Amino acid sequence: MPRTFAAPKPPEPEPPPAPPAAGPVTVPDPSALHELPPDWAASDAPADGGGARPLVDHLGDRPPTYDAEPAALPAATSENLDALVPDTVLDGARYGTYTLRAASVRGDSARFRGEPRRDALLTARFGAAESALVLVAVAGGARGSEGAHLAAADACRWIGGAVARSHARLSEDIRAGRRGDLKAGLHRLTDRTYGKLRARAAERGVEPGEYTTSLRCLLLSADPDCRTRVFFGVGSGGLFRLRDGVWQDLEPVIPEQQSSSSGGGGASEESPDGDRLTMDLQITTPPSPYGDDPPPPPAELFRFRASVARPGDTLLLCGNGFAEPMRGEPELPAELAERWGPPGPPGLPAFLADTQLRIKGYADDRTVAAVWEA
Repeated sequence: MPRTFAAPKPPEPEPPPAPPAAGPVTVPDPSALHELPPDWAASDAPADGGGARPLVDHLGDRPPTYDAEPAALPAATSENLDALVPDTVLDGARYGTYTLRAASVRGDSARFRGEPRRDALLTARFGAAESALVLVAVAGGARGSEGAHLAAADACRWIGGAVARSHARLSEDIRAGRRGDLKAGLHRLTDRTYGKLRARAAERGVEPGEYTTSLRCLLLSADPDCRTRVFFGVGSGGLFRLRDGVWQDLEPVIPEQQSSSSGGGGASEESPDGDRLTMDLQITTPPSPYGDDPPPPPAELFRFRASVARPGDTLLLCGNGFAEPMRGEPELPAELAERWGPPGPPGLPAFLADTQLRIKGYADDRTVAAVWEA
């Protein structure tokens, strides 16, 4: 329930100061003009009711080796200007009952070495009014691949175009709770995206593994009566939920033998709170209403999850560069639980600062999208 505050009473007007009495004038010691009062630190704290939080830009006993700010720019030529990507991307929106924040930041290592940001981020709205559909796509190119950033950008653009062409049906299925249709349709669209990546690799004369990327997406309805949040994608990364002050890792645990198997049946689980989780293991999906062209043979593990958000939840989708410290460094989720809990989402600058909390040993790109439920 939102907190309410009574309006403060206006202060009583102060009486005008009394005229100075006649007498000798005392000149203060000039050095005293630069002395701070003993309680300066406390008096300078913002009046937010809880005191000022210390300004923290890193976690752990010492800061990372690399500088906190960008150093070298990626090399550019007259032929590759259209392939350059900015160091940082920041975006946000508010629809229905949720607020979205999203950021993608070049890692400390890439900043130091003058390498491009390999991660790509797409935030897009398709349609209007209550039937509108918001897509957040996060892609991370393969480490060490020369065209990693291009593959990530291609994957975001292609999955965005596929969702755009099917957004009306997708929006209808999400609002109606048709999880089976959503799973089949999104699997098909994802397969097509990876088919295009393989074709682009052939055009560039490289192996498919050298021009590929992870791809993880959220679909969010703009209908305030719809709290179904849909996740789908391929590859590494993270899906977390902050509920009642505790982070939950929603990423499925996939046994190694399952991820390398071919054919067979998919795995389906249901969590204790009723969220349904579906994983497909190299299964060609049946024809669906999301297009007529046959998809290429699937080559990656497809992940799908549709769950109903509760008021006060914060859903976090991220690439591998942020998922690893979330799972490996307890200080990071603990700090974000304080920053991203009540009373609500941070502003864009604060969110960007939060995503850049640095930890020694984690210097990859960071791409994060978070959804706060009102």
